[in-house]
Amino acid sequence: MTAQEKQPDLTDFYWMIQMLQTVDVGLVILGRDYRIQLWNGFMENHSGLPGKQITGQDIFSLLPDLPRTWMERKIESVFKLGAPAYSTWEQRPHLFRFKSYRPLTGQSELMYQNITFMPLLGPDRKVQQVCLLIYDVTESATSKLQLEQANQQLEKLSRTDRLTGLNNRGFWEECLQQEYRRCKRSGGHASLIIFDIDHFKAVNDTHGHQAGDEVIRQVAKQLKHTARDTDLAGRYGGEEFVLLLPDTDEFGALEVAERLRHLIQDMTVDYEQLKLKITISLGVCPYSNELQTARQWLEQADQALYHSKHQGRNQTSLWRPDLTQLA
Repeated sequence: MTAQEKQPDLTDFYWMIQMLQTVDVGLVILGRDYRIQLWNGFMENHSGLPGKQITGQDIFSLLPDLPRTWMERKIESVFKLGAPAYSTWEQRPHLFRFKSYRPLTGQSELMYQNITFMPLLGPDRKVQQVCLLIYDVTESATSKLQLEQANQQLEKLSRTDRLTGLNNRGFWEECLQQEYRRCKRSGGHASLIIFDIDHFKAVNDTHGHQAGDEVIRQVAKQLKHTARDTDLAGRYGGEEFVLLLPDTDEFGALEVAERLRHLIQDMTVDYEQLKLKITISLGVCPYSNELQTARQWLEQADQALYHSKHQGRNQTSLWRPDLTQLA
């Protein structure tokens, strides 16, 4: 072959080297011993490590933050099977902890990455090296995360009462249905508390609806403080509230109800120049196998609440069959 015939091959080789160095994708070639054989310009720019200085070094000694066990498993599968392996940003967001291009205007300080582990075959058609392709997917990843966050916020808003931050009626009624079905199936304990603010109409009529709203907010605050993480607190409507207590029998529910009643009885609602004292009346109904529907469960709790009001308010009543006559 003449020198003129060899010249195009040499030119093609230089073109290929330039492409590998300037392409906007990370390229890392590792040998069987995990030593670096290629570290392109993308990797140099984002890591600050010049390729000429690190060629031949063990990648795990050079970058101790890499998840060695996980990467070795990925790379070994490529050597054994001769097929590519993949990792997405959802699985492992930042394999190489590179800073994002736009830390000020972007939504992430670190670059989100998709990784492909490609087998490189030798003349004998066996895998001799593995090439890591590192794709910067920060923009699409952050967009997806923002969309998911927005959807979560919308979902939360759709089930939240705006005045109190408690679960709204539609959501907690669905949860009551689920808890009813769970108890019906497993025979477990659960109790429902319903309560309202005593003489609330007088608060609105005397001091105005803004003062009434502040009273409702403060009662909701005490309800949140009383509820456990597993409990479901909600606003029934107006000045009425509910608290669903999974895995709680009537004795535990009465204890919770009385604790809440005392907390609200002892608090003072400050609104402008006013200092308002309020009380609540409560009805408690534990789950029983005699309940035919979740709606009946709620009705029995409401009958117990009505009994507390009938008996003079600021007290807790436990549902019993004869209360039906008072409703």
